[in-house]
Amino acid sequence: MTLLDAPSFNARRARFIRIVSITSLVLLVLFGLNVLIPWTWPEKHSVNRFFTALEAGDLAKAYGQWNHDPDWQQHTRRYKTYDFQHFQKDWGPLGDYGVIKSHQIILTEPYGNGAVLGVNINGGKTPIFLHVDRKTKEITFSPIEPYTGP
Repeated sequence: MTLLDAPSFNARRARFIRIVSITSLVLLVLFGLNVLIPWTWPEKHSVNRFFTALEAGDLAKAYGQWNHDPDWQQHTRRYKTYDFQHFQKDWGPLGDYGVIKSHQIILTEPYGNGAVLGVNINGGKTPIFLHVDRKTKEITFSPIEPYTGP
C-alpha cells in the first residue's frame, strides 16, 4: 500500500461519526447552559415583577405578586397572617422603605425550597433579603441574611 492508495469510503461509518459528533456537541452546549444560567432565574424574575409594581405605586398588584395570587382580593381570608394593611405599612410610601423608586438585585442564592435574594432599594447600601418559594413563587422576608461582602 502506498501513500496514494486511499482506503475506500465507508458511508455507514461516516454517518455514525457525524451523528456522534453532533450529539456530543448538543450535549456539551446543554451542559454549558445549565452551568452558566443560574437556577434561580424564575425567583429573580418574580422579585423583579414585585418591585416593578411597587415602583409604579400599584400596591394591590405588588401584594398579588407577593402572594403569587393576582386575584387575592376575591379571597382575603387566605392571607390573614400578612394582610394587605400590614403589607401597606411595610411597603407603602409611609413604610419602612419610603417611596420605592428603584431596586437592584445584588445577590441570588438557592436556599431550602427556594432562593434568597438580596435587594438594594433606592440605591441603599444595606440590602433587604427576600425568600421566594420555588414551587409557589410566594415572596416572604428571608429567614437568613447572607454575607454580601465589604
